[in-house]
Amino acid sequence: QVQLVESGGGLVQAGGSLRLSCVASRSTFSINIMGWYRQAPGKQRELVATITSGGSLNYADSVKGRFTISRDNAKNTVYLQMNSLKPEDTAVYYCYAYRVSTQKPDWGQGTQVTVSS
Repeated sequence: QVQLVESGGGLVQAGGSLRLSCVASRSTFSINIMGWYRQAPGKQRELVATITSGGSLNYADSVKGRFTISRDNAKNTVYLQMNSLKPEDTAVYYCYAYRVSTQKPDWGQGTQVTVSS
């Protein structure tokens, strides 16, 4: 199992920026896919962005052009840079890791992002 610890959430005004970080308990070289999901009150958890070990990126349409995902394997960390934040981005953001070797996802505990209008 991979332990994931998120940080960087908080309260920001619309149009502002935040950067989320997720540190993994093992080398991210061994993690095939890392990413971020979010869950707003009363809604299902949804994909925000993922990055593969090969560097392929995937974004939800709602965040394209505003959010950027990246990973630093030397620090076992994945980042989510969030710019031009909107009130509808308010949610708990969860870090995600998937390894083909286990074929199961691991999740962080979540970090709250609140965007005020």
